[in-house]
Amino acid sequence: MITYQVQHIADIIHAEGPVTSHAVIEHLLIDSRKVVFPGTSLFFAITGPRRDGHQFIAEAYERGIRCFVVKKEFDAHSFEQATFLKVPDVLLALQQLAAYHRNQFNIPVIGITGSNGKTIVKEWLYQLMHANQHIVRSPRSYNSQIGVPLSVWQMQPEHTLGIFEAGISAAHEMDKLEPVIRPTIGIFTNIGEAHREGFENDRQKAREKAQLFSHVTQLIFCREALAPALYPDGKDRAFFQPDCNFFSWSRIENATLRVTTEEKQSGQTFITAQYQQRDIRITIPFTDRISIDNAITCWCVLLMLGYDEAEIQQQMLQLEPVEMRMQLKKGVNNCYLLNDSYSNDTSSLYLALEYLKQQAGGHRTTLIISDILQSGQPEEILYHELAEQLVLHDIDRVIGVGQAISRYRHLFERVMQNAERGTQHAAQFFDSTESFLQQANTNQFRDEYILLKGARVFAFERISHLLEQQVHQTVMEISLTAMIHNLKEYQKHLQPATKVMAMVKAFSYGSGSAEVARVLQFHKVDYLAVAYADEGVELRKAGISLPIMVMNADEASFDSLVTYDLEPEIYSFYIYHAFHHYLNSQGIGQFPVHIKFNTGMNRLGFETGEAKAICVLLHEHRTMVVKSVFSHLAGSEDPDLDAFTHEQVALLEQACLVMQQQLGYDFIKHISNTAAILRHPRYQFNMVRLGIGLYGVDSANDQTLSLQPVASLRTTIAQLRKIGKGESVGYNRKGVVQRDSIIATIRIGYADGYSRKMGNGKAQVYISGQRAPVIGNICMDMTMVDVTDISSVREGDVVEIFGHHIGIQELAAWAGTIPYEVMTGISQRVKRVYVEE
Repeated sequence: MITYQVQHIADIIHAEGPVTSHAVIEHLLIDSRKVVFPGTSLFFAITGPRRDGHQFIAEAYERGIRCFVVKKEFDAHSFEQATFLKVPDVLLALQQLAAYHRNQFNIPVIGITGSNGKTIVKEWLYQLMHANQHIVRSPRSYNSQIGVPLSVWQMQPEHTLGIFEAGISAAHEMDKLEPVIRPTIGIFTNIGEAHREGFENDRQKAREKAQLFSHVTQLIFCREALAPALYPDGKDRAFFQPDCNFFSWSRIENATLRVTTEEKQSGQTFITAQYQQRDIRITIPFTDRISIDNAITCWCVLLMLGYDEAEIQQQMLQLEPVEMRMQLKKGVNNCYLLNDSYSNDTSSLYLALEYLKQQAGGHRTTLIISDILQSGQPEEILYHELAEQLVLHDIDRVIGVGQAISRYRHLFERVMQNAERGTQHAAQFFDSTESFLQQANTNQFRDEYILLKGARVFAFERISHLLEQQVHQTVMEISLTAMIHNLKEYQKHLQPATKVMAMVKAFSYGSGSAEVARVLQFHKVDYLAVAYADEGVELRKAGISLPIMVMNADEASFDSLVTYDLEPEIYSFYIYHAFHHYLNSQGIGQFPVHIKFNTGMNRLGFETGEAKAICVLLHEHRTMVVKSVFSHLAGSEDPDLDAFTHEQVALLEQACLVMQQQLGYDFIKHISNTAAILRHPRYQFNMVRLGIGLYGVDSANDQTLSLQPVASLRTTIAQLRKIGKGESVGYNRKGVVQRDSIIATIRIGYADGYSRKMGNGKAQVYISGQRAPVIGNICMDMTMVDVTDISSVREGDVVEIFGHHIGIQELAAWAGTIPYEVMTGISQRVKRVYVEE
């Protein structure tokens, strides 16, 4: 393993400051929550648009980090035992160090860029070549200004090939990433819509991305995927090295590989192409256009590298879908199952362990892991390091599956015994997945979080099926990655000092309170808000430590409020006096509360003219202390109501002024909801309340936010039926077909939250790339749709109710309601699956 002395790193990044540490650095950190090896880690205090890494130095120091890279002006006097390397730009220093590390290796490195397909191509190349190469590659989608250097830092002497992807969103970003990757082989996937706002036009975007390939000797690209933005071997030849060899492919133009036919049959695509004046063929197990394009790109890479054509044909047929997301599902016996079996290398494993601990909170954790294949390390060293990682990540139990990991059971037993986990059940081993399934009893898994990490040949989907809570095939998938993306989109428009209160009431708008709250807590929102105390209690039991405001507190909940440290909204003199008497009877003083004023919503809240009176009571009794003063906007999303919004804000400001004068201490002031964050930025004050926007719904309809849908509701086709012209479908014969038709019955009904208002052609669903109208009345558990015009539809096919192809706002409009009602109306019998990319 290549390591660096701190003084050496200081020289590489041209850092100032005395270097007193003699530590050997192996690990680079940018997140104080992910400290595993403090003694050999270097923390980079990167300043982003919302968070300043210097704010977390104290936390990292407490966790044992002693070496830091910081901005020159940082005051380091409070950390006597630490070494601070001071630089003008911390992110640039990280990139410089990674670029230096990259230059220590003289191996082929493939660099991939483009608007789409980077991660799929990278993972498929790994599938195709890992049997013959020791490959280091970007974990998941680590392709950013930070992700690229962290990926390249993984390079070690045992590797024989590197595969790294790079993404950019603005001009000049690739100039910083190219020296870090310094690819010898380039893959340019395409030019598409992604990040278009960061460039003047597609031509500029293509040229900026092409900077990654300024030193490559071989470049693979699809002609029509780049045209008309870029012509690498034509008019844009000057952008590349004089000796660069271009390998192009096309369906319509002359190219190195000219695709001539594509025949789809039984879930496979048979592709024929002309190459070196002869026909060659492959078969791939996919039929969609995106997968075909990505597979052809990989085909070109193998041909360019000189792989045997027979071997290519065999390997391409065995390509497997790339699941780029970790799925968190409800399991048996109140367990949660984190399935991350799409890859099983050490880098992705350690990322998954971090996510497991993030989601588990204080709950027990179990890792079920197979043999780790083609790691490039001697087995004994590999599994000894793995055992130590499990202790460092505080994993309670490991279950090893495979002959190799079982040979080193003694390493796990010894390490976990030394960590005081006991020996009876802390480490168990099975020679095969079949052996585990024969001996496993679901009763041995209870009230815990389970991570599945298995190489594909071990077929861990069988273990996943055993441990999943069995429900019907209608699921709502919640993308936690999309939620955090949306959070950051709103944060871009906040003043630096403005806090964020995330609304997780009503089961997080139907998305699942604890799971959503954990990821929001991990990403350091400032407050959570729930509707009722029992929602807050559940969050506390799930390990959520953030401040939580309860919006509808009542007398029955007072004991829970105090026991679980929940902060009530006080909205009337009645509720104030009731809570005061409770606190007084318990001898409790200065309990945090939130004072709500009615400024025109006319729902809950003190009148603004009552501000002085409530202050008198607060002063007199001293059982409560005001954490925030707020109100609720009635129409912040509606331009026609802007005058009323201004009036509401003015009333709150008057009440706050009185409160400030009477109380004599500071409190948080907030009134902005999701829509107001963008439409009325001057009213952000100390905090905003972000609700439906987190879930991908732009209530302001502003069009400036790049929000991603968080929830996708999907089901499957139970049966297909041919019926003749004039026949009817469903109850009361409400659906009558006007032609010979094919009707699909899908597994969702009004008991799942799919409103009866969607029936009789009002709504559509998305199947096999097309929309299909609902026909007849919605039933309790089933719905019928007309799929006559969809030729490829089959029983068992996935059906999207809303998500990426049918927006929840469109669905709400069909039902004559709002997205809030749609999301909160999805039944609890619909399984929630949480994914993180």
